[in-house]
Amino acid sequence: MRRLTLATAITFARILLIPVFMLLVSSSLPYANTAAAVIFAIAALTDSLDGYAARIRKEVTRFGQLVDPLADKLLVTAALFTLVEMGRVSSWIAVLIVGREFAVSGLRIIAAVEGIVIPASPLAKLKTTLQMAAIVALLLQWPFGLFLMGLATAITVISGLDYFYRARGLFN
Repeated sequence: MRRLTLATAITFARILLIPVFMLLVSSSLPYANTAAAVIFAIAALTDSLDGYAARIRKEVTRFGQLVDPLADKLLVTAALFTLVEMGRVSSWIAVLIVGREFAVSGLRIIAAVEGIVIPASPLAKLKTTLQMAAIVALLLQWPFGLFLMGLATAITVISGLDYFYRARGLFN
C-alpha cells in the first residue's frame, strides 16, 4: 500500500471543502456568502498548491494526475449549480462549462486507452483561473463578476476546441 503524498492530501482537502462550501452558500446565516466565497477561494488556491507540492517533492503520481482535475471539476460544478440556483448565472453557461469538462475528460480517456497522455494546456489553466475568479466575484456580487464569467465561458469553449483540434489524430 502506498503512502499518501502531500499533494494528494491537499487535493483531498479541496474535495472535503466542497460540502463545507455548499453548506455555507445555502445557509441563511449572516455573511454566509462571504464565508462560502472564502472557502471556495481557499479550495481554488489549493489547486496550484498541490501541483507545486507534487513537483517540488518529486511525488507526481498517476493517481494525483487523475484526482486533481476531478477535484477541480467537482468544485467548479458545485459552485456553478449553486450560482444557477441563486439566479446569478444562466443555466446555459453552467451546461456549456460542465459539458466541456465531460467532453475533454472523455477525450483524455480515449487518449489514455491509446497510451497517450494529454496534459493540461496553458489555455485550460487560464480557463480554470478565470472560472474560479468569476465564481468568487459572483458569490460576492462584485459588479465585474458577469464580465469575468463571460470571459471564462469564452476561454472554456476555445480551450475545449483546442484540445479536440490537437487530438484530431485520435479519430482517424
